[in-house]
Amino acid sequence: MFGAPGHGYVYLIYGYYFCMNAVCRPQGVAEAVLIRAVEAGVGEEFMRQRRPVVATRDLTNGPGKLCLALDIDRRLDGVDLCDAKSPLFIARNSAVDEFLTERGPIVTATRIGLTKAVDLPLRFYLQGSTFVSERRSARRSDKP
Repeated sequence: MFGAPGHGYVYLIYGYYFCMNAVCRPQGVAEAVLIRAVEAGVGEEFMRQRRPVVATRDLTNGPGKLCLALDIDRRLDGVDLCDAKSPLFIARNSAVDEFLTERGPIVTATRIGLTKAVDLPLRFYLQGSTFVSERRSARRSDKP
């Protein structure tokens, strides 16, 4: 998490599950965004080999689940998430406006699974996404 911005930080939690963060502050400053869920729009067959579930939403609707489905483990710690040639990267959605119209708005809520800073509004997701693992009272955000 102290690495360069735009890189992945992969760690083991509960001795069994991996979680992946996108580092977002300058090197040496520990700040990252936990990737809690992704919509399985591409590569569903690959994901189902790793996570044979009935409902598509259950493939990746939690940080441990998405790491299992996408075969993310410590081998990808430090990966450049901004490089399309990287084995794992975050891509721009060319249809982002349509996607946000269908699944928006962006809402802000408190984080889950923590014992410290539980009241801070640091969880963001699309209100219309079926891939959100747990919903709490949320506030609409007008930020894109």
